[in-house]
Amino acid sequence: MNTVKQLFVRKKVPHINVKDNLTAYLFLAPSLIILGLFLFYPALMSLYYSLTDYYLLTPQLTEFIGLDNFKNLLSDPLMRKSLMNIFKFVILILPIQVGTALGLALLVNNQRKSTIIYKVAYFSPVVMSLAVISILWLYLLNPSSGLINEVLSNFGISPQPFLTSPTQAMYVIVVISAWQGAGNQMLIFLAGLQNIPSSIYEAARIDGAGRWRQFWNVTLPMLKPTSLMILTTTLIDAFKLIIQPMVMTQGGPLNSTMTPVYYIYRTGFTDRQLGFASAMTVLYGGLIIVFTVLQRKFVGGDTNE
Repeated sequence: MNTVKQLFVRKKVPHINVKDNLTAYLFLAPSLIILGLFLFYPALMSLYYSLTDYYLLTPQLTEFIGLDNFKNLLSDPLMRKSLMNIFKFVILILPIQVGTALGLALLVNNQRKSTIIYKVAYFSPVVMSLAVISILWLYLLNPSSGLINEVLSNFGISPQPFLTSPTQAMYVIVVISAWQGAGNQMLIFLAGLQNIPSSIYEAARIDGAGRWRQFWNVTLPMLKPTSLMILTTTLIDAFKLIIQPMVMTQGGPLNSTMTPVYYIYRTGFTDRQLGFASAMTVLYGGLIIVFTVLQRKFVGGDTNE
């Protein structure tokens, strides 16, 4: 009987303190204003401009043209080329950069001495400007006088064109990008490794599990939430590739390193075709969202398992 009565007893609705809510919104207001000005408003304006023929030097002549920009974009060979380049970059950078970061994290985690030195050494490229790093690598990879070719010549290897070769340039950018970004992800993996209870490894050793079995059956499953976050952020950052091609190759040679973001920048600010560039932004932003959702679906979005 008491159970039946409880079913019909109206639960007390918690009292809403208007003053506390108002105070909370006041604290949130600066962040919401900044997000509105620098995120939501530009996104809405990009969507609007994508439906116009907005030319940066003659804004007063802007006309509404509907989906013409998107139709032209779908038949643009350079856009297709840039998409193929970025897909190639993403497919290569994900396993290389994330795998390198995990390997470094395991190495540092096993080093009981001089851990700080290893952390600083591996993290140093992260704090350097991408533009500065790109310029440094330009000198190192110079086909005629670069240090890399000088080292290769000592092993009897002929000088390589590197960034001046359509077949090598993107692979070089992949390696440089992975080297620069792996240190940051190493620290995140390291934090995840240090949060795994040692008792789990002790239980695995008692059961006769070797190092490989411990890594496969303990370390990787326990790092699933960390790995998912790193994979998602790496995917998004990879799709935003622009600095390295802009500084090192200007999208060449033969557009082999042209990326969508660099193409958008060049169309909008060099060619001043802001309407067409906005359409590219909308389409490319949608693709990034789709690939991020697919990645979470296939990798596994439930991190509580």
